[in-house]
Amino acid sequence: MAVEEQGHSSSEYITHHLTHWQVGEGFWTFNIDTILFSVVLGVLFLFFFRRAAATASEGVPTGLQNFCELLVEFVENAVKESFPGESRLVVPLALTVFVWTFLWNFMDLIPVDLLPSIFHAGGAQYLRVVPAADMSATFALSISVFFLIIVYSVMGKGVGGYFKEFLTHPFGPWLMPFNLIINFVELLAKPLSLALRLFGNLYAGELIFILIALFTLSESIGHYVTSFSGWAAILGQGVLQFAWAVFHLLVVPLQAFIFMTLTIVYLGMAYQSHDDEHH
Repeated sequence: MAVEEQGHSSSEYITHHLTHWQVGEGFWTFNIDTILFSVVLGVLFLFFFRRAAATASEGVPTGLQNFCELLVEFVENAVKESFPGESRLVVPLALTVFVWTFLWNFMDLIPVDLLPSIFHAGGAQYLRVVPAADMSATFALSISVFFLIIVYSVMGKGVGGYFKEFLTHPFGPWLMPFNLIINFVELLAKPLSLALRLFGNLYAGELIFILIALFTLSESIGHYVTSFSGWAAILGQGVLQFAWAVFHLLVVPLQAFIFMTLTIVYLGMAYQSHDDEHH
């Protein structure tokens, strides 16, 4: 009976933590938690970078200025290595993608019960705090990149050149239907790969943190503080949480870097004509 109750409570716990705070119905369902945390993190990003720019000096720079300059230089180098043309938009875009995605991912390192408990006290029944673990958020970001790919294709090749390449590459004009299918699939694969890679990694990370939290879910608080098995469970949970958090510290920036790099590469591929690649 105890096992059944534990399994039932564990299932409810997981389901609760994987349920969004939503409003609306059907297609017009909005994940309020994803929108809220995305906006808050975006505002924080803009605030600190704007503050660094406003207080920048040629003398001894502040720690914030050093950090922002280092990050901007890192992104500029990444763009120089992967984007073949000149564009004033690519560096700010890549910087925004990297920092915003990083902040999304970083939310996964906050204890799983902390913010849901705070919001629950304010009346919110459900709350998910990791925007990158919401497929609607990752697809929204990747679809933005998708439209920019089309824009940069037209910018680099012209309208006629873009459609000519779309219809005649790679097999020539005589196999136009096959070219159309291949290029259409390739075009759709780019936003799909961006969205699903980010979502899959962060969803898995979020789920593992929730599963580790189950170690001390099944019994009362009194059991854990008055028994050896209780203290062993608390210690084991702490070790596992720490170990997974340390590993996740590698995943968080890596996924942001991959998303940024692929965005730059895809825009570079779109901007550059295949005729240019052969010269």
